[in-house]
Amino acid sequence: MTHLVVERCGPGTTLQDAGRFGWQRYGIGPAGAMDRALMAAANLLAGNAADTAAIEFALAGGRFRVEGGAVRVALGTLDAELKIDGRLIAPCSSATAHYGQTIDVSTLRAGMYAYLATAGGLAVPAELGAIATHVRAGLGGLGGRALRAGDRLACAAAPPEGSDLAAPAPPISEPASDPIRVMLGPQADYFDDAGLATFLGETYTVTMQVDRMGIRLAGSRIAHGAMGSNIVSDGIATGSIQVPGSGEPLVLLADRQTTGGYPKIATVISADLGRLAQMRPGSAIRFAAVSRTAAIAALDAQRRRLAAFAHSLRPAGADADLSSERLLAINLVDGWTYGPH
Repeated sequence: MTHLVVERCGPGTTLQDAGRFGWQRYGIGPAGAMDRALMAAANLLAGNAADTAAIEFALAGGRFRVEGGAVRVALGTLDAELKIDGRLIAPCSSATAHYGQTIDVSTLRAGMYAYLATAGGLAVPAELGAIATHVRAGLGGLGGRALRAGDRLACAAAPPEGSDLAAPAPPISEPASDPIRVMLGPQADYFDDAGLATFLGETYTVTMQVDRMGIRLAGSRIAHGAMGSNIVSDGIATGSIQVPGSGEPLVLLADRQTTGGYPKIATVISADLGRLAQMRPGSAIRFAAVSRTAAIAALDAQRRRLAAFAHSLRPAGADADLSSERLLAINLVDGWTYGPH
């Protein structure tokens, strides 16, 4: 069996998949990839299903040594380099690393998260239905902790037959300058008209208090209404935006708590969660309210673009079909851009 041996990695390097669901009533959050679309792109390039467990990097990259065989790998990234034995792998392509070779992922030059997928996934036992690492809960991954030097990751399968894969363009979401779309509620009635106008009209800044649990924003104070700034604790969804007494919003993400006692002014729509998670400290954020219908349409559009990306995959290198006829037949625009978030 092929193994990846961790030679070095950043402290926020974990194993993630789509997350675990159905356990929130027991106080267990979902965890899972912070940018599921980017993880899906890496998995598709590696020949996997979109939600297969992958290695998630937070800002820092890592180095792995291949033992016991060969493995096909692909990197989902906004701007980082993948190298095998020092050879730079072209963006939007997979490559096969052989016994004794090293796989290097550079420090991320844009965004917060990147994903290294291995063909067939990783042979890591699931806990409560998922491999996703939730460090605070001590669940998933390698005993519920981040990766560290010396760890051995078993690859679940030998490299598939045939060529490595490549795509003509990456499936990256809307530009960072676009507002983050939200649905108001469930406690929007805890804020007066002025408070809602502030939330939707002002620009906020990502502070240094950011991790997989959530993002604390700095900016204009959001005024609560007559009911105050506390509620009886109720359920929290990924993307919930709490506004405590300070008036500055908190956006809760994959490793969030399951209940909370601050009113939630809005919830980030699913299609924009990855784009929000990729914003670094100092990034400016604006919010725009949309309807439930628009939120569903945005998620459907994201899924269609990812399906188009999967359809665009062809053998890498000299065998790749990047003819103008084929490229013109693929929807490579429709809201997808490539650039720093």
